[in-house]
Amino acid sequence: MYRLPALVLLCAACTPAQPAAAPAASAEGQPAEHGEHGHGEHAHGEHGHTQHGPDGYHKDFSDAVGFSAHFDDPARDAWQRPAEVIEHLRIPPGSTVVDLGAGTGYFIAALSKGVGPSGKVLALDVEQKMVDFMARRAREQQLTNVEPKLVQPDDPGLTARSVSRILIVNTWHHIDDRSAYARRLAAALAPGGELWIVDFTLESDLGPPAGHRLDAPRVVSELEAGGLDAEVVEPEALPKQYLVRAVAKP
Repeated sequence: MYRLPALVLLCAACTPAQPAAAPAASAEGQPAEHGEHGHGEHAHGEHGHTQHGPDGYHKDFSDAVGFSAHFDDPARDAWQRPAEVIEHLRIPPGSTVVDLGAGTGYFIAALSKGVGPSGKVLALDVEQKMVDFMARRAREQQLTNVEPKLVQPDDPGLTARSVSRILIVNTWHHIDDRSAYARRLAAALAPGGELWIVDFTLESDLGPPAGHRLDAPRVVSELEAGGLDAEVVEPEALPKQYLVRAVAKP
């Protein structure tokens, strides 16, 4: 999610695009980009430009406070439906859950509640300022079981067989070499663990430019190439997005 090999993003409608950056990290939803030189995903800022990498859609997410106005806009709840997303995860109490490409921490309070006081939420992002923003947010909201952490674009830094759920929201399309990245995530899943990807449909009025969108079947194939069994879950569950669930192959 958000920059890891590219992690979580959205698009801002009619606002100038952001400065160029390494693989995207967190992203969370704004109107889709129109035209070749128009308004970019997560657009915020006056003089930046988008950098298109070899695979993932790369953005600069260093302006954590600025992005928070978009990512944490209460209006987002109507289409992101965080409570429904968390319900799909069926989080085991006391477990460790990863929010990959967590950005400003839109999901961390819900995930914190889901794992309970004896569980842990690893809120991962490749942008240090996003990690710092989440750390402040966790302190202010007394989310003592949330651990924001900086990770590398090509490595989530997770211990083998250590996490029960991995949630990647609006970020998968930012990651480079996604099948290789999926192998790292598969190795991190504990027995019975699940990986969940939430991203924009090709038809959505939110999300990255059309050329950087990934439909659900492609995401399934990328995950399966990385050693996971994957499937689309209730494609109509969210109005602008799809959910893909994956588990490690036996």
